[in-house]
Amino acid sequence: MPGDSLSINISSKGNQQNSYDAIVIGSGISGGWAAKELCDHGLKTLVLERGRNVEHNKDYPTATKAPWEFVHRGRMTKEFLQENPLISKAAGFGEDTAHFFIKDKDHPYIQEKPFDWIRGYQVGGKSLTWGRACQRWSENEFTSGARLGYGIEWPINYQEIAPWYSHVEKFIGVCGTRDGIEAMPDGEFMPPFDFNCAEDKIQKSVSSNYKDRHLVHARWAHLTAPTEVHYKQGRAKCQARNLCMRGCPFGGYFSSVSSTIPWAKATGKLTVRPFSVVHSIIYDEKKQKAVGVRIIDSNTKESTDFFARVIFVNASALNSNLVLLNSTSTRFPNGLGNDSGLLGKFVAHHNYRASVNGQLEGMEDKYFYGKNPTEPILANYRNLYKHDMDYVGGFTTFMGAYRGSVNEETLPETIGGAYKDAMSEPGGWGTYMYMQGETIPKETNHVRLSKDQKDQWGIPLLVMSVDYDDNDEKMIKDFLQQSAEMLEKAGVKNINQYDNHQAPGLDIHEMGGCRMGKDPKTSLLNKHNQMHHCQNVFVTDGACMTSTGNQSPSLLYMALTARAANFAVSEMKKGNL
Repeated sequence: MPGDSLSINISSKGNQQNSYDAIVIGSGISGGWAAKELCDHGLKTLVLERGRNVEHNKDYPTATKAPWEFVHRGRMTKEFLQENPLISKAAGFGEDTAHFFIKDKDHPYIQEKPFDWIRGYQVGGKSLTWGRACQRWSENEFTSGARLGYGIEWPINYQEIAPWYSHVEKFIGVCGTRDGIEAMPDGEFMPPFDFNCAEDKIQKSVSSNYKDRHLVHARWAHLTAPTEVHYKQGRAKCQARNLCMRGCPFGGYFSSVSSTIPWAKATGKLTVRPFSVVHSIIYDEKKQKAVGVRIIDSNTKESTDFFARVIFVNASALNSNLVLLNSTSTRFPNGLGNDSGLLGKFVAHHNYRASVNGQLEGMEDKYFYGKNPTEPILANYRNLYKHDMDYVGGFTTFMGAYRGSVNEETLPETIGGAYKDAMSEPGGWGTYMYMQGETIPKETNHVRLSKDQKDQWGIPLLVMSVDYDDNDEKMIKDFLQQSAEMLEKAGVKNINQYDNHQAPGLDIHEMGGCRMGKDPKTSLLNKHNQMHHCQNVFVTDGACMTSTGNQSPSLLYMALTARAANFAVSEMKKGNL
């Protein structure tokens, strides 16, 4: 059985057979990009995925189903909800998407403080179910933590990552508009999905009432005008079905399953091994570097070692921390590269607790075409380059407007043909705003390995100890006040303000634990996402984040990964790795 004493299924011949130029742990958004870049440069690359295999189109069982074709009309049974109280909270989770999420009992962890850990274990990871928002970080987000004293200095700036943002955006396809907003830099955009009439009204109101606030078209990973590189990927124009989390048969939104992994496979250099739970990274004391990765087959429970010159850790932030913490040796008794003792610390997330909504009167002669899979974005307007609030950090605001169902209470009849006719008409316009707030990385917010509890593969369970603080509460209060005010000025009625008090984790933007930095005493990774003390290991998923910023992070993960992979190839050619 796997655990403290592992039976290694390796011989000297097997060592040679299991050797690669590069190993990538994880096949999600960042892992797929690592595979693509490494294979594009001719490296024989192995991608290890703990979950099942998923192939584009072939494994999207609900992609084209109509609502009436679901046994429970999209809902989950009472029995399932009782057995899975955690994963069933996830945004977008339902009968049509459940196959892309784990079940609670299969993957336990320990909540020292409440934390809802949302996971999807399959080839493609959460890239199949992500929100697809793709804003670039501003220079302010890279500098504010150190400048205002609530974090350490990032080892890179916006100018260094900007070319890699462009590299990624052109390949994945991002729609949006070039707005010239300092707080949210422009990118390489396709045409956006347009505002509907209600969103347009609110945008005009915000623009006229607030000179420092900019409500702009969505910047989302959807192909509105595919180019040659997208057709080469086998992808086509987004059909505005807004059924993205089922898996898109058109490849209209970006996922590693529809884009980077097939692209890497086409080079002939890629091997993907599903059902491979990574136990640890193998460190060679004599060579003073990592030489491979130990996995446990999730089905047979047999352990196997794979070997490579360079290793990319992209298991998703908290699992990457788990793997590194479990990678112990005489040189690194507290986890790989962990001389600073900070591995697993300074874990952070995004604050999604607050939202407002209300109704807009009029415009009942207007509707919208298609099901827009994107949302307008109100760029951060707080603490930009100076500390002007009673809290630090800022927040992005997402908003939208829609026509809901008719209010049955206002109908003159509730039976017969007239009732059916009335039910076919939409109700009035509703609108909403919700926050994506920056949180402060703190040493007390951490994850660590359990000393006495293990999973079914003999790997220690991860202990979560992450929560909110007073800074978050002040930001929530400000967001609610300002958002309600903006909607009121736009003519919105019956405005409601909500703090859902959800635990960290449901934002699905966990970050940190293996952060980048200039000083090995205060960080684990250098400016190239390379471990300070084990330089042939790179960490480029959310674990690497020095701070959370307020923009959506996935685009930055992809840009950092592409940059690090190209650096690794260059160093390998020089004989440095």
